[in-house]
Amino acid sequence: MSNTYTLNSISQLHQSLGLPKPRHPLITVVYPDDVQPVIPLQDVKLIINLYQITLKQFACGTLIYGRNSYDYEEGTIIFTSPGQVVAYKEGPEEDNQNIEGWSLCFHPDLIRKSDLGDKINQYNFFNYEVNEALHLSDEEQKTIEEIVDKITKEYCQNLDRHSQHLIVSNLELLLDYCLRYYDRQFYTRTNLNTDVVSKFERLLKAYYQTNKTEKCSIPNVNYFGEKLNLSPYYLSDLLKKETGKSAQEHIHYHLIEKAKNKLLNSSDSVSSIGYDLGFEYPQHFSNLFKAKTGISPRAYRNLD
Repeated sequence: MSNTYTLNSISQLHQSLGLPKPRHPLITVVYPDDVQPVIPLQDVKLIINLYQITLKQFACGTLIYGRNSYDYEEGTIIFTSPGQVVAYKEGPEEDNQNIEGWSLCFHPDLIRKSDLGDKINQYNFFNYEVNEALHLSDEEQKTIEEIVDKITKEYCQNLDRHSQHLIVSNLELLLDYCLRYYDRQFYTRTNLNTDVVSKFERLLKAYYQTNKTEKCSIPNVNYFGEKLNLSPYYLSDLLKKETGKSAQEHIHYHLIEKAKNKLLNSSDSVSSIGYDLGFEYPQHFSNLFKAKTGISPRAYRNLD
């Protein structure tokens, strides 16, 4: 897998897939049976500087994305943000008549001056790993495809002063529905999620019991994501749904509880306790402690 291709625009995407000139310079919907790739899509790496929302309803070999390989299941949506690396391994050849699905791609400039541009980073699923994909019911898939059809019809007709707003509004509606469906997916996987929460809590406690702070500083969400084979964004969202606190909030809570015990049960200085907990600078420890408790570490120690 030595070849790497970078696609920076909708026009370049169309050229690479052997598609006609795009109807809109900043957004397109691609269907598999229209694709006649100019570059090989198998055994290469693609860096696509576009947002992508892709529905797959067919087996298409193995997709390598992030740290994981994933075989698509029917009715699955994945989301990728600009700059992420995607690679396809060669899979079994498919009868083109059985290939269904679509990929909606849009350039960041499409939403740059809109409300959606300000909130796009709130849709954490653009940073999920591919094995954390969204699995749709038939009814959910129908809703999503109706919105995609509206977007397609809007950019395929003659553009006017309303076009940009209507395209972006429908795109935001699509993302909001996907956010709702992810909430449903978190809910229906409660038993599995509870197991993840338990593993996370055990890892968090073990981090300090094994004195990892001496070598690794304070733990971060990436560390726990790697241990649990989850993206930090997915892990944080899962914990938020299950416990009401994000991964970072869990880490901070554990740090503060450890700090309280040390402050009340040892004569170590505040600076020394901060270092023991993994803080590089004592002031950072004091600032976090005060932000979470409303009182400085020194004042907490002196409480009656």
